[in-house]
Amino acid sequence: MGMMPHADLPLTIPVFPLPGALMLPRTRLPLHIFEPRYLQMVEDTLKTPHRLIGMVQPYDATGTGEQKLRPIGCAGRLTQFSETEDGRYMITLAGKSRFRVQQEVSGFAPYRRCDVSWDEYSADLGPPETDTGFDRDSFLDTLTRYFEAQSLSSDWDSLKDAEDELLINSLSMLCPFAPEEKQALLEAPSLTTRRKTLVTLLEFALASGNDEERMQ
Repeated sequence: MGMMPHADLPLTIPVFPLPGALMLPRTRLPLHIFEPRYLQMVEDTLKTPHRLIGMVQPYDATGTGEQKLRPIGCAGRLTQFSETEDGRYMITLAGKSRFRVQQEVSGFAPYRRCDVSWDEYSADLGPPETDTGFDRDSFLDTLTRYFEAQSLSSDWDSLKDAEDELLINSLSMLCPFAPEEKQALLEAPSLTTRRKTLVTLLEFALASGNDEERMQ
């Protein structure tokens, strides 16, 4: 195999726990940072050679009120950074690779850090994935109905001509799904399984919307 593609990725990274936020490899995630501990995280990350921040969805551990981290997240490289007049940061993360959280690291940093393993996701660092069974017309039809039913603006029009991966991954990030649904999209082992999961979620949302109309 030669060089491990993940060999240059750090084994400990800062994590930003944000429910409902999804980042996937080869996508871009703009973030607005204003909490002091995350401002500190951005400043510290800018000083590292890899500039990676892991996005992980938190969830409430039953009865404890403690925010646990889901086991799989995605790390992005901090590629754009600007500061607003009132001291907030606007940043963009470029999705690099998913990872598995091994354990949380305690330390002096005010934000959370984790030891992570990249091994399961070596394909994330490769070329874009293709989706061989992708019926784009049928997919776009379902999508159009979903956007209309949700009264969402059709900014995604610009995505229609995008490559399979960018289209499927961008929509996985954009659509207002529940955190568990976002996690299922993140953990999909291939682009094809992600697209199938996405279609299921779109169809489910359309079906439950129709139920509500019939009930009234």
